[in-house]
Amino acid sequence: MAKKLVIKVTAGADAAERCSQAFTVAAVAVASGVDVSLWLTGESSWFALPGRAAEFELPHAAPLPDLIESILAAGRITLCTQCAARRDITEKDVIEGVRIAGAQVFVQEAVADDTQALVY
Repeated sequence: MAKKLVIKVTAGADAAERCSQAFTVAAVAVASGVDVSLWLTGESSWFALPGRAAEFELPHAAPLPDLIESILAAGRITLCTQCAARRDITEKDVIEGVRIAGAQVFVQEAVADDTQALVY
């Protein structure tokens, strides 16, 4: 099993099941002791903002704010630089613990030794 897991989530409320799956897998991996880096891109970018995850609803799914909290407790959440810029989101706007970084950092993480990358 990979010791590190990089997950890129491209979906938000527009594809709720895919979005929820990404956050759920990230949270379960963190709880299992895996080093997790979750990347918010596309419509999932909005979940970097305080309160936005609370607006997300999907029957029979764990609440998104709870998943985010558990991921941030032992993993990392990164908002894509370009995605943030397209939505006028800055570092001062995001949830505490969320960083903004670009494709170069994503590639470095995704191709590192003992790393598995997933895209939702």
